[in-house]
Amino acid sequence: MACRIADMRHKEVINVKDGVKIGYVDDVEFDTVSAELTALVVYGKSRFFGLFGRDEDIVITWQDIEVIGEDTVLVSFDAIRSTPSRKVGFFSKLFD
Repeated sequence: MACRIADMRHKEVINVKDGVKIGYVDDVEFDTVSAELTALVVYGKSRFFGLFGRDEDIVITWQDIEVIGEDTVLVSFDAIRSTPSRKVGFFSKLFD
């Protein structure tokens, strides 16, 4: 199956280890010496409409890609999930 980079941008990336939808392919990485595709990049989620930047990008190496289908890319990797820290604010002190 031949696939263009422009077609890859419309494919959804799903992690088969936990079933989480990671996002859509936003960019690809190539090795310019060997002309091989080395990784897919999924941009991090934007914060507050992009005004406060976005989370870190998720780079999925070629070894982690299981299947590239018509609509989805199935990957198998251990994503580093950061747990959101609970901030103690003014209102939380009032209701303790």
